[in-house]
Amino acid sequence: MTVSIRSFGKINLGLSIGALRPDGFHELRTIYQTIAIADTIRVSLTRGAGIEIRCCDPRVPKDSTNTCFRIVERAMESLGARGRVVIEIEKSLPVQGGLGGASANAVAALLATERTLHKQLASVERFRIAAEVGSDLPLFLVGGTVLGLGRGEEVFPLPDLPAIPCVLTLPEIRISTPEAFAAWDALDAATTGERRTGAQAKLTARDRSAKILEFNREISAWLSERPFGRQRSGVSARSGGRAENPLLDLVRTGIENDFERVVFPQHPEMREVKRVLKAAGAFYASLSGSGSALYGLFDSREKARLAVSRLRGRGLRAVLTSTLSRRRYWNELSAAHV
Repeated sequence: MTVSIRSFGKINLGLSIGALRPDGFHELRTIYQTIAIADTIRVSLTRGAGIEIRCCDPRVPKDSTNTCFRIVERAMESLGARGRVVIEIEKSLPVQGGLGGASANAVAALLATERTLHKQLASVERFRIAAEVGSDLPLFLVGGTVLGLGRGEEVFPLPDLPAIPCVLTLPEIRISTPEAFAAWDALDAATTGERRTGAQAKLTARDRSAKILEFNREISAWLSERPFGRQRSGVSARSGGRAENPLLDLVRTGIENDFERVVFPQHPEMREVKRVLKAAGAFYASLSGSGSALYGLFDSREKARLAVSRLRGRGLRAVLTSTLSRRRYWNELSAAHV
């Protein structure tokens, strides 16, 4: 039996990088948002043993380093299941693009494996295994708009938001997340004097903590000012009474992606792509994760279509999609084909 399931990507609505933790990860604050562009994952179970990864994209690892391999291996052990698992990955999401493709693939493979086995992990066990495999896997067990804390693996569902047009630009650039973090550390050391010791080093740590705290306050203020739970077109405290999408109020808090400070100087053409998105009418444009994908949010599909045309006219790969609410996300995952 083969189970086919869609594997949706994400964007980051703001990403604040804090101090390096004792476990080697950075403290992060971000808001994840699933989007309606997806890979397809097919999982089949046969007699035998082991896990096989199949994918036509040569950039996708086929061995035990693949996130699908790692999460299914743990799930099979936890479920006490036996058999040979074959995982086919049909890619639409870019590799190393900042859209969470590998992580989304892993969660989709986990859910498809459960269905082939007619067994299901407890929710807590799902989250534990997902967090062990990668920092942003747990968000795909929530979907919609999700607050990410810790190293990004501590996830909390935020009020579900209406869909909004989203234009993705996908430069032919591969950006390594570990290398982006290393560049951030180098920049941070140069600008804050981290190499110094004593009282000055303690001041640096306090500054980083203050940065994370500021992000927390911005999100808390946004949540407290939105009339969530009422009609979607609720009145915004910031908008002077004008009804609008809550995402617009969120981006007005000034949230930014810290990775832009190190990625854009290395790839100035990406800064230009962001400028084009804004000039085309995006009310918010940003790098997603550590890149290389950038996105723009628009208040109408007409504006978004024009932006796609403008970007393609510059020879850029551009895709029109939309944000994906939690309800739609799980409706799509529940519609897996057997």
